[in-house]
Amino acid sequence: MSANQARNWQQINPQHTPNTEKKVSVKVKNNGWITKGEKVIYSFIGTCLVISGIYMVSYSSTTDTINRELQQLEQTVNTQQVTNEGLTFEMKELSRPERIIEIADKNGLKIQNAEVKQAQTFNN
Repeated sequence: MSANQARNWQQINPQHTPNTEKKVSVKVKNNGWITKGEKVIYSFIGTCLVISGIYMVSYSSTTDTINRELQQLEQTVNTQQVTNEGLTFEMKELSRPERIIEIADKNGLKIQNAEVKQAQTFNN
């Protein structure tokens, strides 16, 4: 074919002509470094870590508070035990038979050949 025939043929059949005038620009979508699914998974794991951290701190705080209260109660019990032991010792000192006889003599009571015995308490 000659050049004239080719031009005539292109004018007659425009659908077969190469379209050199139109340039289509292709936009390349630049994908991110992390996909959306990975972002969801990472945010879920991060949220779980933060929640578990808050739970551990609150649990530790509660345990510490309970331990302090327990130590305070133990200290109160120990001081009460010391007080009770002192009172028990004082009770034994005051209930000696010699002391009772001495107080009876001071108040004018006469004991005639009787033995003073220490009374014992019975717990029912």
